[in-house]
Amino acid sequence: MPELLDAAVRLVAIVAAFLVLPLVAGQMEHKVMAHMQARLGPMYAGGFHGWAQLIADGVKFVQKEEVIPAAADRRVFALAPGVALIPYLVVMVVIPVGPGLVGVDLDAGLFFVLAVMGVGVLGSIMAGWSSGNKYSVLGGMRSAAQLMSYELPLVLAASSVAMAAGTLSLPGIVEAWQWWWLPWQAIGGVVFFVAGLAELRRPPFDMPIAESEIIMGPMTEYTGIRFALFMLAEYAGIIVLSALTGVLFLGGWQGPFLPGPVWMLLKVFLLVFVVVWLRVSYPRLREDQLQKLAWTGLVPLALVQLALTGVVRVLAG
Repeated sequence: MPELLDAAVRLVAIVAAFLVLPLVAGQMEHKVMAHMQARLGPMYAGGFHGWAQLIADGVKFVQKEEVIPAAADRRVFALAPGVALIPYLVVMVVIPVGPGLVGVDLDAGLFFVLAVMGVGVLGSIMAGWSSGNKYSVLGGMRSAAQLMSYELPLVLAASSVAMAAGTLSLPGIVEAWQWWWLPWQAIGGVVFFVAGLAELRRPPFDMPIAESEIIMGPMTEYTGIRFALFMLAEYAGIIVLSALTGVLFLGGWQGPFLPGPVWMLLKVFLLVFVVVWLRVSYPRLREDQLQKLAWTGLVPLALVQLALTGVVRVLAG
């Protein structure tokens, strides 16, 4: 019975974080973009600085009519938002937020995370293919191309940290982390974060959506709660990417004076701020620029980081 209670408490905590943290990230994006662009942003919902705007948006989406195009594959069309969203909930199960504060500590936790995160992109591909819309199909094809291009540097950068720590367990990586890893693994951290943004299709890597060219890409035909699930998947992906970057390259819960979970949250939302900052600061990359960045920029840098890690490990050993 105590084991069942412990599992239930961990599950409730993970689901609560999954529902709350993406909303906080979304509200943070509203406000940070508003300040950077010298405008107010949402100010009225909930009173104080529009704190309830995303909740109001959720209520609005629930009330909207759900329309399925006549030419769509109805079953795949309905499943796509769930396929885009659920993998990020599964990934949260293995991300540690403090000593012993993790849903499940898997020995191969890093490979599990990378494998499951790749599934989330399939939601966009399914949505694009099933919508019966040429703009949606084009967006789905672009999503597939980005996944194939940026998965390799993502995995190589994460492998560098696993090699340095000597383990694939995420809590084990945090426990092995040392402060001098910051400059040593800096290249890998940048590659991992940028490749993760590209897999999430966040600006400036949002060619699969590119509303000025293909409306909303794979999400063009979606309305109501299904469209809201795609939005929730985007913000949940931002939280997961920021948490993984913090765990792998910034020491996770490690830090002076403050409790471990507080340090973890601070690092996560610092990286969320960087995500928003990049959205405001850089224009969208063209498709050829996206591919060139992946294959001639990030992959060589990830290989350099991997070689550097091997040299340091041999010298330290």
